[in-house]
Amino acid sequence: MNVNRQQLAAWAFIAPALCVIGLFFAVPVVAALALSLTDFDLYALADLANLRFTGLGNYAQVLQMPLFWRALGNTAYFVALGVPLSILVSLGCAVLLQSKLARFKPLVRTALFAPVVTTLVAVAVIWRYLFHLRYGLVNHALAQIGIAPIDWLGDPHWSMPTIILFAVWKNFGANMIIFIAALQAIPEDLYEAARLDGAGAVAQLRHITLPLLGPTLLMVSILTIAGYFQLFAEPYVMTQGGPLQSTVSVLYLMYEEGFRWWNLGLASAVAFVLFVIIVVITRGLLRLAGSRA
Repeated sequence: MNVNRQQLAAWAFIAPALCVIGLFFAVPVVAALALSLTDFDLYALADLANLRFTGLGNYAQVLQMPLFWRALGNTAYFVALGVPLSILVSLGCAVLLQSKLARFKPLVRTALFAPVVTTLVAVAVIWRYLFHLRYGLVNHALAQIGIAPIDWLGDPHWSMPTIILFAVWKNFGANMIIFIAALQAIPEDLYEAARLDGAGAVAQLRHITLPLLGPTLLMVSILTIAGYFQLFAEPYVMTQGGPLQSTVSVLYLMYEEGFRWWNLGLASAVAFVLFVIIVVITRGLLRLAGSRA
């Protein structure tokens, strides 16, 4: 009887949270999945009688769209460069802040974390002016050392690297805090023993810090990859997908199809294709980590 009462009490406590999750997560996901199997567009929005079931037709159309593959390539490029760079910067800052050489640690930690809590759109607008071809401070600084101005956001070769740089600066602080917490959990005795054995700073980093940070690195990698695959606000504010579609991401394509052309069924299919890609990559990382454990 006590077990049943405890179970009922537990369900009573978690019921509100489950209701919120079901209302704001499960219901939209199921609705989007249903939309992806129809030709829901502006005409169906005006009259549901125009709605038709298409099955996997939207998914077939997505996989046949050249723009989708261009957007997927741009997103993969963003993830392949941005994720390692973001992790390296955040890990480097965390290690430096945990070292005895760092001064004013609370102030520096707050300053490095500040970009994470700033409004992305507002900061993206500022960065767009910083990298302006004629009036940007970056080109002005380059001109002082004799380098010709670069069209950072108007040149297809430079637009995505500029967005990657902005995304790394905006997001590395969150991973830095996670790494700091993980570094603080490493026993100081291990470093003392390594120093007594003659190990230098590089050897300690290689043989103590990085191996013990393995689970944290895996978690940070998965979260960062999932977040970077959802690239949208940066190209939307800074380049509008240009120049020459060089910064169109999968999520930006979904937005264009859903809220510009009102092809909501096709946009939902794009979202679920991206979801499958993220799941496959995540499971691949987990298997890779399990095989090396």
